[in-house]
Amino acid sequence: MIRDRFQQRKQEVLAKIDKSSKGSWDRHILELCQSINDLPNYYTTSSCSGRILIMVDQEKKGRGLFLKVSHEMVGGDFFKSLKLPKSAVKFKFEPAIIHIACRDLDSAEALMKIGQKAGWKKFGAISFGKNIIVEFMGSDKIEFPLATNGGLLVDERFLKLILERANGSLKRGWDKLEKLRLLMR
Repeated sequence: MIRDRFQQRKQEVLAKIDKSSKGSWDRHILELCQSINDLPNYYTTSSCSGRILIMVDQEKKGRGLFLKVSHEMVGGDFFKSLKLPKSAVKFKFEPAIIHIACRDLDSAEALMKIGQKAGWKKFGAISFGKNIIVEFMGSDKIEFPLATNGGLLVDERFLKLILERANGSLKRGWDKLEKLRLLMR
């Protein structure tokens, strides 16, 4: 009996528990992931619909690194009640990203053509090992030092402007995810 190794890996990956720091799929990427996982030649291995965060500025990941995280648009209250540590703190906007395992090179090529039609600029095959993985990543990023020694480095006007930009980038990413979902049918 010949086994379908791709299908077997797909079932194993999709049966695993979510190991992300959030612990669940983002609301704005859930339908896309479900649509992809329903297709015979693809399955998702990781995803994020984009996020706005305030975090301790350090090289290594660890506990207590994230001070505030949102996968939704935020208002000025995002900075309220923020307890700043004495260490350096940064603001980040990270765009949508999704990794999709493909059955074969033809499937990967077809997926990348769909991504191009959906308006993605940053995409490509990132692995050709046991799995062929295609990555789609948004191109908008924001990152800057926010605070040090417990005090903000920027004023309220700047914070308002940066949140407007981050929220706009988040919305554009959601729109591209939806275009990808519609074209994946």
